[in-house]
Amino acid sequence: MPNKSALPITATQLMTPKLSWRKTSRRLHLYLGLSVGVLLTIISLSGSVLVYYPQIDSLLNPINDTTTNTKIPDWDKAYSKLRKNFPSKLGPWRLENTGVNSIVPARYYNPIETKEHGFAPLMVWLSSDNDEVIRKDYWGEYLVTWIYNLHFSLLTGAIGTLVVGYIGIATLLLIISGFFAWFPKPGQWIKSLKFKRRSSKIGLLYDWHKLIGLALCIPLLVLTATGVMLAIPKQTDPVLIALVSNINSPSKTQMQANKQSNIPLSKAILIAQKALPSARLAWIETPSNLNAIYRFRFQTDNDPSYRFPHSYIEVNASTGELESLFNIDKQSTASKIKNWLHPLHDGSIGGNILKVIWVLSGFGSAALFFIGLYRWLVRTNIK
Repeated sequence: MPNKSALPITATQLMTPKLSWRKTSRRLHLYLGLSVGVLLTIISLSGSVLVYYPQIDSLLNPINDTTTNTKIPDWDKAYSKLRKNFPSKLGPWRLENTGVNSIVPARYYNPIETKEHGFAPLMVWLSSDNDEVIRKDYWGEYLVTWIYNLHFSLLTGAIGTLVVGYIGIATLLLIISGFFAWFPKPGQWIKSLKFKRRSSKIGLLYDWHKLIGLALCIPLLVLTATGVMLAIPKQTDPVLIALVSNINSPSKTQMQANKQSNIPLSKAILIAQKALPSARLAWIETPSNLNAIYRFRFQTDNDPSYRFPHSYIEVNASTGELESLFNIDKQSTASKIKNWLHPLHDGSIGGNILKVIWVLSGFGSAALFFIGLYRWLVRTNIK
């Protein structure tokens, strides 16, 4: 019987060198890092800043509110002040409930002044006694919202948001391929986790890249996966539906406005609170000149999202009738998964501990790119 090692090597075998899965993973990791690394670094660093963007904005734009109101906001007074100060804004206002003895932020979507900018609502802050407009600005024209647009769309609108979403998909492959490129052989786990004493620059850079990547692997996977689903829901929702269940969406009732005066906002709030008595009011959307509907956003006990919860109640502004109730606690599993995306992505679900981890993950992602790029330049003698 002929010796296999003595058999002649065919031309096909010479032309198709065998690649191990580790080598394939290394090449994929390298090419993905070089192709999306710069944009990913921009997204990562801006994301680290946005973890604390409300606090940063407060520091950069201090508001001298000397009022000493210790009651819950007077919503009727706040709404009246907005209508009086901005009489040409006939569409709905969105008021945020930030708690007792606090400034009341409000938004007016699609103002004519910024209609060419896509998403650029008018942002207004009322004093805690709702008696004075103490700040006014447009989204994207002050620093933290400019950074937000950079993070979410690379300052290029809807197309940029798509690009960010697909960069996220590439990043998932980048993280996974990096893990498999490192994955040790049997019996070498302890050795592969150590920071080795090396004399070569390439070896030291590899160890730093390896250890930072392993430490941040899970946080970066969570941030990337949630970011992809937030950026491109039209592309990712069908996958979620196929794997889990249908996604339920709250209704958006249209009720033609008439000459009849609307019920007071405070009364509409009471009607809504009776429908979800244990829930916390988070946002108020007022009627417009085209739609006689109050729309409220509530956080239920099981809702992880404090600032942007996903239970909605609509009240007829003319009659005071309850038009619709969407309780996220009673919706499908896929709907609840989507409800977790935002509080996971911004770290709010885990308080300051998770937020700090997220901040470090963003800076760590940038460090991984620069270390990996420098190591590649050293290896290829490109300086």
